[in-house]
Amino acid sequence: MNAVLIGAGGHAQVVFEAMVASGLDPLHIVVRADKGLWFMGMPIQTPECLPDMSGLACHAAIGNNAVRKAMIGQVMAAGGSLHTVVHPRAIVSPSARIGAGSLVAAGSIVSAMASVGEGVIVNHGAVVDHDCVVSDATHIAPGVVLGGAVRIGRQVLVGSNATVLPGLVIGDDVVVGAGSVVTKDIASGQVWIGTGLAAQE
Repeated sequence: MNAVLIGAGGHAQVVFEAMVASGLDPLHIVVRADKGLWFMGMPIQTPECLPDMSGLACHAAIGNNAVRKAMIGQVMAAGGSLHTVVHPRAIVSPSARIGAGSLVAAGSIVSAMASVGEGVIVNHGAVVDHDCVVSDATHIAPGVVLGGAVRIGRQVLVGSNATVLPGLVIGDDVVVGAGSVVTKDIASGQVWIGTGLAAQE
């Protein structure tokens, strides 16, 4: 099966290798013109084909949440569909739900009754425990642990090796710093660093 990989950065490399490990044959479209002519040993195709992607299964392999969400919108508007990538060394419960266009990277765990939205990144070694809800266009970075029944809003970045204690609710557009321990709910638009909210200017 062919799937279109959209992106040319470090995250796209991760997705490319996950696709290959899953038995897919990625076709590549670059979204920036300054990346050269080759990507992971493959010739780059330019994005001129984006106006008509009818029948193509696409994955927006872009680390930035807002840019990834916008690209997903362009793909859908151009008639494409979203392809979900689950690395064969990830563990996904049969009762979990993984949304269209998401990545579940190698070494990650999505546990019983968890729900992962559209265009989400569950990066290497992250744990999404039972009954968690991770909303669209969010990035759960490498080594993150979400305790049971955590609810994460849209376009959230949970930084590497952060821990969110069970049952907490994180709003939309939140940033949780790397290595943080989240001990209480976080309202939308807030930044959490270490063990508390960052000072707001």
